[in-house]
Amino acid sequence: MDAAYLSEWANLLLRWLHLITGIAWIGTSFYFIGLDNQLDPAKDGNPRVAGEQWSVHGGGFYHKQKYLVAPERLPEKLHWFKWEAYWTWISGFSLFVLIYWGQAGTYLVDPGVIDMPAWAAVLISAALLAGGWVGYDLVCRSKLGDDEVKLGAIGAAALAVVAFISCHVFGGRGAFLQVGAMTGTIMAANVAMVIIPGQKRMVAAMQKGEPPDAQDGRWAKQRSVHNTYLTLPVIFIMISPHYPMTYQSRWNWVVLLAIGLSGALVRQYFVLRQKGKNAVWLPAAATAVVALLIWTGAPKATHGDLADVPAFAEVQTIVATRCVACHAARPTMDGFAAPPKGVMFETPSQIRRWAAALRQQVQTEAMPPGNMTDITEEERAKLLAWVAAGAPAD
Repeated sequence: MDAAYLSEWANLLLRWLHLITGIAWIGTSFYFIGLDNQLDPAKDGNPRVAGEQWSVHGGGFYHKQKYLVAPERLPEKLHWFKWEAYWTWISGFSLFVLIYWGQAGTYLVDPGVIDMPAWAAVLISAALLAGGWVGYDLVCRSKLGDDEVKLGAIGAAALAVVAFISCHVFGGRGAFLQVGAMTGTIMAANVAMVIIPGQKRMVAAMQKGEPPDAQDGRWAKQRSVHNTYLTLPVIFIMISPHYPMTYQSRWNWVVLLAIGLSGALVRQYFVLRQKGKNAVWLPAAATAVVALLIWTGAPKATHGDLADVPAFAEVQTIVATRCVACHAARPTMDGFAAPPKGVMFETPSQIRRWAAALRQQVQTEAMPPGNMTDITEEERAKLLAWVAAGAPAD
């Protein structure tokens, strides 16, 4: 069987698994953060109970209590929440390796940014993934970790540095996914390296008849809160490959940070709502940030403004030379078993049908990836002028 064909199936199945497990993890995370924020004072006078909540769902009533550090004794059955996080990371990292490491020359390397061999891009990518977690964890465990305001400021500054470096080392699409993979790795490592081990130590202490260490509970709470604020920015990064006007922007690292900030503001709004506070300025601020990005990032002129409308025969020649290697029923470009998004440019009717999609990809310079087919500025201008004229067939 063709390797590219099998790779496409692996891509699909891993992406599906990633979405399934990601929904499960995010749902669990958001539920428990919301539960923590909506606990009422306990009414039974138990000093160990930090709060409780009554709720109704699915035709039944639930009574939930949260204990300070731990209850007096362990129940016979204790539910854990960890595999949702583990499988989200396993599937996501596998997908990242398959696409961005396996085809680094296409999706990570952009000669217009830095022309380097694919293996070098993979090594830099791996170093950023590992270094991101190590640096974050060390800061959280230091004295700075006791001050959430300082810790948040350091985290935001570090993310800005990583976004800037990634966008000046890799192609735009690869840079965004690199930051997303690093952030997702931090989130999963928080669960695997801090939250779950701490909870296991608490359980082990109780089984020995010893009081659990309250620090384990505080660290687990801290990392859970960090994860909830990182969730929406990571989701944006997951969908960003569909929108080249973000990652192909000249200021793409600023776009990444700004929309990440918007996601964090939206998440903060819901957190405060759960606490009974209605900070309407937060979604307004998030909207304003995005609106400013749209306005400042709008192209003042296009390549097509500088060219006369070419004859359709010339358009066909450019497309056949620069686009059809990937956008054909049987692509000849290595790594492609099918045309991306099902878009083909082999016939006049196909070229005219997908003219609007062609304009978006050519204008943002997202395609060809890394300009692997060496399309020229003049050719881009001619294609855009043709689309702007209504994609005439002469």
